[in-house]
Amino acid sequence: MTHKRSIRVHLVDNDRPIKILLERPLEDAGPTVVSVRSGSLASEQFRQQSCDRELDFEVPGLGRIETRRRRNGKEEADFVLLGQAVSGTEVDLADFEADFGRDTGGYPFQFLTKPLTTSDLGDIALEVEARKQQQKQQAATVSAASAPATLPTPSDIVLGRSPRMVQLMQLAQRVAAGNASILIQGETGTGKTILARQIHAASPRADKRFVAINCSAFQDQLLESELFGHEKGSFTGATTAKPGLFEMAHQGTLFLDEVGDMTSAMQAKLLQILDDGELRRVGGTKTRSVDVRIIAASNKDLQAEVRDGQFREDLFFRLNVIRLDVPRLAERREDIPPLVDHFLARFQLPGRTRKRMSPEALKVLMAYAWPGNVRELANTLEGLTLLAPGDEIRHQDIPSTLRSSQEAPIDASGEPVPLSEMERQHIGRTLEFTEGRKAPAARLLGIDVKTLRSKIRLYSIDDKS
Repeated sequence: MTHKRSIRVHLVDNDRPIKILLERPLEDAGPTVVSVRSGSLASEQFRQQSCDRELDFEVPGLGRIETRRRRNGKEEADFVLLGQAVSGTEVDLADFEADFGRDTGGYPFQFLTKPLTTSDLGDIALEVEARKQQQKQQAATVSAASAPATLPTPSDIVLGRSPRMVQLMQLAQRVAAGNASILIQGETGTGKTILARQIHAASPRADKRFVAINCSAFQDQLLESELFGHEKGSFTGATTAKPGLFEMAHQGTLFLDEVGDMTSAMQAKLLQILDDGELRRVGGTKTRSVDVRIIAASNKDLQAEVRDGQFREDLFFRLNVIRLDVPRLAERREDIPPLVDHFLARFQLPGRTRKRMSPEALKVLMAYAWPGNVRELANTLEGLTLLAPGDEIRHQDIPSTLRSSQEAPIDASGEPVPLSEMERQHIGRTLEFTEGRKAPAARLLGIDVKTLRSKIRLYSIDDKS
């Protein structure tokens, strides 16, 4: 039985490669994708069908504002705006807000920064689906209009149903109602971004923007410009003024992913804004007030980073008002079976029978260490959905790198080796499988290339490159 698609995404772009790149992960995540090449065609679609999400790159024929003028008041839509630039959020925000006002006519908006990952699209689809289900549940109650927003249960999102995850979601539910800063800590791939999105969706700021940025993806000057904005002529290439993500997230939520990778200079600038609630764009003199809730995340132990002098203690205290720790998948193996069921349904091929996991194959997955956590599990199951013959995924279909870890490695003394040694061996085997190519190896492991390079240095692995 195929997954019932209850949300529709309008993908507007005349660049066919971009559409092909985005259509597949969006369809896999659940929505029905309507792909159009121009703003005029998008307007026609808006008149005929409701739209839950619109991914808007550069619309030929009509500008972004004109496209929205012709939407005939379909104000129930949620939008994600994406610019053309390789990094940053190059949208016509100033013109857009000048036309509609800062409240954008009542439309809820969110902004993503590029480069965009397919996991971002899946997260958004899950968030929209959860919000629609929540709205249906609220409408069924007598006091729906005044009912508080609630986080989806762990079964609704890709995090898990184990007691630890249920407890985490209950805590997240309680803190969503406030405005205090939240620090989410956990390894790469555990679901920190999904949790941050769900907290925003259940907060009083849900009708405002959720803006996310990966702090490790930018050097200082670019990160400062992304966060605080810049004025025209403030540096080479600054041909126009641009608002920063703090301004875009005004009255909403700003998610600072991998905040532990900020340099000390950027940490100081971030702390000043958090203390004062005011900022100045790069190259500017005007002070601007911002009202933003901060959710920060890191795969590092920031408290240990403070002790080692790598992270400012005052900034840590400012961010760590409420701390949520997302456990590793290896620490909650009971979540693996329901997550397997979820991903097999999510990656079901159109017109094909949904694949099932044999008990022997599931046993292998349960025994594996999953250094890439839920993201690595998802990537593994997506590959198995495509490559495993027949309707059942068998023991022999599981990649050899996973099957070889079913029995704990033993050293010369007969004792099991440490988990770090298992991770070192697994990374080494994966690099051998990809012939030293780091990008494919990182995808198989469910981690980003920067994390992989860091682990290669940490374990002194010969990557044959």
